[in-house]
Amino acid sequence: VKGQKLAGLSFVLTGSLESMSREKAKEKIRAFGGNVNESVSKITSYVVAGREPGSKFDKAQKLGVKIIDEKEFLQLLTK
Repeated sequence: VKGQKLAGLSFVLTGSLESMSREKAKEKIRAFGGNVNESVSKITSYVVAGREPGSKFDKAQKLGVKIIDEKEFLQLLTK
């Protein structure tokens, strides 16, 4: 078990990631105790924005949800 460092956090992925597939990213989030959602809401902790993010990026901005890039996402996983 890798620990629960992302427990209680909720993530939405948008755009394409360079270092892994979105499915792999979802697996990693879940392995660390986080939740993955398909849509952005006020309870979303982070939106991980890859290349060419879509409408989820815009919605996150409107709702004031924290948007992180792939590098920041990887740092969260390795902290």
